[in-house]
Amino acid sequence: MEMETAAPAIEIGLNAVIVAVTHPTPMVLAIDGAQAGEPESLPFGPFDPLHHRTLEIGLRDWVKQQTALRLGYVEQLYTYGDRGRHAQPGDTGPHVVSVGYLALSRQSPEAEEVLARARARWRPWYDYFPWEDWRDGRPAMLDEAILPALEHWAEAPAKDGNTALGAARLERLHLAFGGEGSPWDEERALERYELCYEAGLTAEAERDGRPMADGYTERPYLGRSMQFDHRRILATAISRLRGKLKYRPVIFELMPNAFTLTELQRTVEAISGRHLHKQNFRRFVETTELVEPTGATTARTGGRPAALFRFRRQVLRERPAPGLRVGAR
Repeated sequence: MEMETAAPAIEIGLNAVIVAVTHPTPMVLAIDGAQAGEPESLPFGPFDPLHHRTLEIGLRDWVKQQTALRLGYVEQLYTYGDRGRHAQPGDTGPHVVSVGYLALSRQSPEAEEVLARARARWRPWYDYFPWEDWRDGRPAMLDEAILPALEHWAEAPAKDGNTALGAARLERLHLAFGGEGSPWDEERALERYELCYEAGLTAEAERDGRPMADGYTERPYLGRSMQFDHRRILATAISRLRGKLKYRPVIFELMPNAFTLTELQRTVEAISGRHLHKQNFRRFVETTELVEPTGATTARTGGRPAALFRFRRQVLRERPAPGLRVGAR
């Protein structure tokens, strides 16, 4: 008689990349590590099928309970179920499958006390991906640290006779970081992080036992690390949001009800990581009728009173892709 074996235990969790913009800097909500010196993590909560009819309802519920934040736009990113995501040496606990979400919010003074109790804080997302911020020009770390190491890693297989693998790595490198005729594409944030991880350049790669490219003995500092695969989830959210800007008006989920065109431009720049030409941006926003004047002005810009605008919601019924297809300067 064959003995029945117990089915492997699986838990479903919900990871949230909660984004807000302030000053204007793109911020994500991060949870402090349980022990001193441990990396931060993304907010995470279990899915309770007895109390939540859908995954998104579960997400909104525990985020509200744990952070006092009311989420606006919410979108499912991906399901992360690789073995070892949350496992520790000797761990016999259930396998954790996480459903990642991108959620947009606005920083709330009322929520700060709740966030502090939950060991949560707003952190600039460029702390985790400093090479993604091109608002003041091409980041020096690309040419000083990242690209030399990645090129060395990409060329290594060919030196050992595996020319096909070397060519494939170089093609991925040029597509992700630009070069050899390929422009820098802000939407490829996930691909850039994954290349850095594969080449053993990140702290997560060191934690997972991935060796560095031959010839390198010290990993460069490539931004703050996160627990488990949470920085990969964050990179996925950055890529998705940057792409979404171009065909959906999600940027207005991050804006106050009334805003100046300068504030709108700086928020778009903060998310995309690119500097935009002021006159071209204003001409585009006005001709596409994404916004309408409120009739009021504000002096909070520090100069002459600036006109206040609001999102013109009728545009959602007028055309299918009312996004911000604007180019960099």
